[in-house]
Amino acid sequence: MCDELTAEDNRHLSRRAFGIGMSAASLALLLPSPAEAVAVSGRAVRIRTPDGTADAFFVAPATGRHPAVLMWPDIMGLRPAFQQMARRLAESGYAVLVVNQFYRSTRAPFLKAGESFDQPEVRAKIGPWREALTPEAITRDANAFVAFLDAQKEVDPKRPMGSAGYCMGGPFVLRTAAARADPLRAGASFHGAQLVTDAPDSPHRLAAKVKGGYLFAIAANDDGRAPGDKTALREAFAAAEVPAEIEVYAGAMHGWCPPDSKAYNQAQAERAWGRMLDLFRQQLA
Repeated sequence: MCDELTAEDNRHLSRRAFGIGMSAASLALLLPSPAEAVAVSGRAVRIRTPDGTADAFFVAPATGRHPAVLMWPDIMGLRPAFQQMARRLAESGYAVLVVNQFYRSTRAPFLKAGESFDQPEVRAKIGPWREALTPEAITRDANAFVAFLDAQKEVDPKRPMGSAGYCMGGPFVLRTAAARADPLRAGASFHGAQLVTDAPDSPHRLAAKVKGGYLFAIAANDDGRAPGDKTALREAFAAAEVPAEIEVYAGAMHGWCPPDSKAYNQAQAERAWGRMLDLFRQQLA
C-alpha cells in the first residue's frame, strides 16, 4: 500500500474528475447531500499543538450537540474536496474536524490547479513535509485535535468519537485510536498507505490498543502490490478481538474516494461512504 508505486499506476488513468482546481459547486454535484440532511455551519480554525499551530476546518450541525469525527486527509492535504466531504458528513449529524496534517511545514491548500501527487515535482515538495510526521508527532497531533473537539459547543462529550483517514491518513486513524481509545470507538481507513510494515510500531500492530469497530477499504492496485496486507490486518484485529471490516474494492484504484482525485470512482466511493456511515451509526450512538 505504497503512495509512490500506486501514484505511478494512477498517472495513466483517464480523469474522472476535474482535479485540484475543481470548484466547490462541482464538488457538491459529485457529493450529494444525504436524504435527511441537517443544516450545518463550518469555519476555519487554528489549533495549538505541542509542535505549533495547525490550520483546520470544523463543520457541524447548526443546532445541538453531536458525536465528533476527526478526518485525516490524503497526501494532497486539506483542500476544497475534503471540506466538502466534511460538510457532507456533518449533514448526517456529526461534528467534523478535517486538518492540515502538514501544518509544521505549510498552510493549506498548498497545491495549485492541476497539480497532483503523481507529478515528480509535487512528490519532491511534499516528501520533506511527510518526513516530519513521525508516529510520535502524529500521536501528539491526535491528542491536540481530540482535545479541541471535546471543547467545542457543537460536540457531545458523552458520545464516543470517530476518525476517518485517506491514503497516508489511514494509519493516522489507528495511531489516534491507540492514543485515545477512550473516547475514540470507530475508525475508517480508505486506500490507507503503509498500514502494514515490518516496524515494531507498524499501525496494524496497534489493534490490541484500540476499541470499538473499524473499516478498512483497500484499493485494488494496493492489494495487487501487497496482497498479504489484508491478511495481516485481519489476523491482528482477530487476535485483538476488535471487529473490523476489511475489503478490497474491486476496480477501485488508490485514491478512489476523494472527488477531485484522478482515480475517483463514484460508485465505489459511495459504497465506501455508506459503510463508514453504518459503522459510525453503530459505534457512535
